[in-house]
Amino acid sequence: MRLKRRGAAADGRGGLARTAARLRSSLPRTRRGQRRAVQGLMVACVLGLAPATWMYSVADARVRTAADAPVRQVAVVFGAGLWDGKPSPYLANRLRAAAELYRDKKVKVVLVTGDNSRVEYDEPDAMRTFLVRHGVPDSRIVSDFAGFDTWDSCVRAKKIFGVDRALLVTQGFHVRRAIALCRAAGIDAYGVGVDAVHDVTWYYGGTREIAAAGKAALDALFKPDPHFLGPREQGVETALAADAR
Repeated sequence: MRLKRRGAAADGRGGLARTAARLRSSLPRTRRGQRRAVQGLMVACVLGLAPATWMYSVADARVRTAADAPVRQVAVVFGAGLWDGKPSPYLANRLRAAAELYRDKKVKVVLVTGDNSRVEYDEPDAMRTFLVRHGVPDSRIVSDFAGFDTWDSCVRAKKIFGVDRALLVTQGFHVRRAIALCRAAGIDAYGVGVDAVHDVTWYYGGTREIAAAGKAALDALFKPDPHFLGPREQGVETALAADAR
């Protein structure tokens, strides 16, 4: 039995040695080759970080808190998931911030944009119910039922709901992407970065943003139509007109 174990261990060490030898043999042997490999790695790193760099350069100066946010007629709140049909804790924090903006007269109308692709899953209606319970009149809330991702929400806010200027309400790890994409869609946007506990979800969201920056850059460059565009809706205009009376 001991001989077998020793033989297996030796085979394992031999396998590792062979793998290491293959890796060494694949590396450039000349200084010129090594220099090119390093240059290639540097270019890859630059290209990989370019979307995030673009995102920060476009959006960083436009991130605000609820206290110092500029006055805009419309706040856009992005969906962030439901738990048992109710807003997730992250989404609830976004909605509380939007209700605070409304109470402080920073905005007159709240556009809630989220996923309603299935009958049993309705983010906008859950968001509306939450806002009403926190003091925002139902007549001041407009629902976008086809905000399937951030780009779709921004494009539809502009093309379908006629939003030209807005405060975007979302978590800090997402706010810069939201600002960059809404600006690319033609909206003069500032973002309110909502505080969040730095839990597993927060770290996951921050990590996800690194990968999402690449898609965001492509969306901003090529400006694809959203998954569902549809006809122009008057909800925001009607709510603003009601506020003026």
